[in-house]
Amino acid sequence: MKQSCQRIFALTITMFVALVLLMPGEMQAQRRRRATEPVPAKDVKKLNEAAKKSANAARVFEQIMGVADKSIPKELLDRAEAVAVFPGVLKAGFVIGGRGGSGVISRRLSGGWSAPAFFKMGGASIGAQIGASKTDFVLLFMNEGALKGLLEDKLEMGGEASVAAGPVGRAASATTNLTLDAGILSYSRSKGAFAGLEIKGAVVNPDNNLNEAIYNMKARDILTGTQEMNLDETFSGVQIFPVTLSRYSRR
Repeated sequence: MKQSCQRIFALTITMFVALVLLMPGEMQAQRRRRATEPVPAKDVKKLNEAAKKSANAARVFEQIMGVADKSIPKELLDRAEAVAVFPGVLKAGFVIGGRGGSGVISRRLSGGWSAPAFFKMGGASIGAQIGASKTDFVLLFMNEGALKGLLEDKLEMGGEASVAAGPVGRAASATTNLTLDAGILSYSRSKGAFAGLEIKGAVVNPDNNLNEAIYNMKARDILTGTQEMNLDETFSGVQIFPVTLSRYSRR
């Protein structure tokens, strides 16, 4: 009986050791199987959508900054705590009009910019208007107070957020101190013309369906940095926007 118990004990120890030795290999095999599993179609659609939005925002910003003497003053860009780009926002209406579009926002980090958080822009206006147009919008968030609204459910331009038309070109540097108090500086490009524009009534709110699909985080978490996120570890398709910002401003 004693020998039988000893044999059972020895067999149990042998099986336990074998299991421990096999676990790392099995875990690696599971990782390989997961890596080769096809990505669900809905996830592929979200990834493509995020990559397209980031690429469009990067393209618009690069085109605007590439116009000599008519771009955003570098002194202002270097002071900005966050940059938002909303390409191709549609404005349409007949007497009662509306505005709608989507874009990305990156916050400045030490030596670069954060992964882009996805946002939507909407709003309404009433007045003598007819027809439709598409406009690119760029917003500079100049301080922490200006960023506060982005961390809430929505931010209304000209309401709780103080917005001023951003100065354009090198000659505008002299007016920099006059505009910083606004917190947010806004720009627009429509039909090729780029200028500072005071935006009122537009509402910016997070597109957390897309943020959570790409990062498994909401916009608040992406922009506050409460969870450190290495840009190299994010989906490569969205990296183009912060990389483009870094080419024009780093600190």
